[in-house]
Amino acid sequence: MTTPTTNTPTVNAVEELETSGPKWIGSALQPVLAIIAALFLGGVLIAATDERVARSASYFFSRPGDTVAAAWRAASSAYEAMFYGAVFNPNADTFARQIYPLTETLTVATPLILAGLGVAIAFRAGLFNIGAQGQILIGAALAAYVGFTWSLPMPLHLLLVIIAGAIGGGIWGGIVGLLKARTGAHEVIVTIMLNYIAANLVAYLLTRPAFLREGSTNPVSPPVADTAQFPLLLGAPYRLHWGFVVAVAATVFIWWMLNRSTIGFEIRAVGSNPRAAKTAGINVTKGFVVVMVMAGALAGLAGVAQISGTERSLSAGVAASFGFDAITVALLGRSTPLGTFLAGLLYGGFRAGAVTMQTMTGTNVDIVLVVQSLIVLFIALPPLFTAARRKKARPDKKQAAAPSTGTAKEAQA
Repeated sequence: MTTPTTNTPTVNAVEELETSGPKWIGSALQPVLAIIAALFLGGVLIAATDERVARSASYFFSRPGDTVAAAWRAASSAYEAMFYGAVFNPNADTFARQIYPLTETLTVATPLILAGLGVAIAFRAGLFNIGAQGQILIGAALAAYVGFTWSLPMPLHLLLVIIAGAIGGGIWGGIVGLLKARTGAHEVIVTIMLNYIAANLVAYLLTRPAFLREGSTNPVSPPVADTAQFPLLLGAPYRLHWGFVVAVAATVFIWWMLNRSTIGFEIRAVGSNPRAAKTAGINVTKGFVVVMVMAGALAGLAGVAQISGTERSLSAGVAASFGFDAITVALLGRSTPLGTFLAGLLYGGFRAGAVTMQTMTGTNVDIVLVVQSLIVLFIALPPLFTAARRKKARPDKKQAAAPSTGTAKEAQA
């Protein structure tokens, strides 16, 4: 007779839980396959809505090759135009204009990377931070106020704008962590509400004299001072600014913190197994607050990139949809700093190349949103299949409660 053993959770299981995943596909290969599958289905959709494909489809059964060729041309020309608008345009007359699309991709990717890191670090702690949109807005509002009201020399002014944006986003994220830790409020509900509050608060501020541009009734703030703006990284005519360097530095810092520091280990422990973390003496509730403050600060830096980098003033649409796109960036990046950085570059390329794609081929820019959504769907499918297999393999409660002695017939009864 064997004595049953009990499994006590320990923090040693953190690494095993973090690296566990579907056995039929590698975690590093999964995002690549998701992107390929999404691009393929996007190409099918492009072909299905192309007029030349529709005309050739009318005589498909007599000459099917014409329809296939037309579909291939429609999809390939659209993606080729997207590449020209996002990476490299060989048709430009100078090298400076040829690489201009790449600089635009890096410019658009900067807030996506910073906000994506904020979502990713929350994911690592087991929190679903969908409030990056509101955190960007609050960070941008505070950064803009410091930028256009204070008069300071260049290095100090820009540094204070960066700090103000991080503080604004950190406070907005810290509210979520505090409510989660103290009351158990679900972070999804809280972040959704705070997104609406932030949007309406910024809209209200833009009607106040302190934020309203002098001599204008439009809801736009005065431009931030030159001393509060990121210098151009490559000079004119490129828009790429030093905010991209901040995004790179933030990626390196988050990687170091998660993998080489005590607080990073605690974050990973809380996200992998809160009970094991609590057993090991980690303050889980405090961890929630710290993580959400850091997540909000990173999203606030994304707001700074908009205020001091591209937009140079505060408006209701300064955050665009970066906060929501950051969720898909973090998911595609597997919530790792490097993966989030690369996913931000990819989504920046999508956004930068979409306009060129529509201009050159007439393909609607909404096809990019479809491709992005499909990527998220394909990223989410394997975990769903894994959970379904585990549920199917789980023994039935009635069978588990059946006596271990007696005949098989009695056990079935």
